[in-house]
Amino acid sequence: MSKLAFIFPGQGSQATGMGKALHDAFPEARAVFDAVDAALGEKLSTLCFEGPDEKLRLTANTQPCILTVSAAAAAVLAARGIRPDLVAGHSLGEYSALVAVGAVSAADAARAVRARGTFMQEAVPAGQGAMSAVLGLDPDRVRAICEAVQGSTGKVVSPANYNEPSQTVIAGDVAAVAEAGLKLKEAGAKRVLPLPVSAPFHCALMAPVKPRLELVLRALAWAEPSAPVVTNVEALPNREAGRIVPLLVEQVTAPVRWIEIVQELARQGVTRVVEVGPGTVLGGLVRRIEKGVEVHSVSDPASLEKTLAAIGAAQ
Repeated sequence: MSKLAFIFPGQGSQATGMGKALHDAFPEARAVFDAVDAALGEKLSTLCFEGPDEKLRLTANTQPCILTVSAAAAAVLAARGIRPDLVAGHSLGEYSALVAVGAVSAADAARAVRARGTFMQEAVPAGQGAMSAVLGLDPDRVRAICEAVQGSTGKVVSPANYNEPSQTVIAGDVAAVAEAGLKLKEAGAKRVLPLPVSAPFHCALMAPVKPRLELVLRALAWAEPSAPVVTNVEALPNREAGRIVPLLVEQVTAPVRWIEIVQELARQGVTRVVEVGPGTVLGGLVRRIEKGVEVHSVSDPASLEKTLAAIGAAQ
């Protein structure tokens, strides 16, 4: 029997106006926005719908905004009887995935990712960390070159996101990321693109975040997920409530193993995925990793209608 997975986007998929059409059209989406606004004591919904862009791009805002839009879209799907057999999320998206399978409330998850974003922003002073996307080079080669540069310089640089076979994102100290970029080009990378990010995510420089985030996460109520979550850290399904917090804490400094996550979904029998939330970045990555998997998305009423028409009859 073919299975359906929901996948949830991470930072970088934000856009002013996201979620407004869902909010306006569906009471279950409005309920999610209202719950998060109340939990954070501010109109996060207005920031999602109206911006401004520069405020939306701040990590402490981006993370709860994307999570809220994703959770609202998942609530709309659930109200229509569309429930996943497995879920996964890219970095921040793992929190959205946990909301979708009932492991944590949207309000608590929004509090957690607001703290997560704030701690990440504070962990590395502005200008000291960097991230770059490496295109057209085997992930193992990227990792080996980063290890060599880190060994020779004593500065942090390592793969942060294994996005697809020809795209690996690296993160670390500014100088080490720059040196690794030069060596990666010499090794045959087609391009090395510096990314406009506010912090070097998913590398050892984020270690100060972990104890602070763990305190926040352990104060929340966690439940057993209704469907397995294929985690960033292990790229394996987890349904144990007791393992959620340790995996989310470890995720802060561990690379996002998106290639392996998608491969694991396919191994588990997933033939259709729905990208739930803003953007369609993850769907594009899935197509490049597992060509036989059917990809859909839900970010507004139009994409919802299209996805329901494609998968609804199979439920």
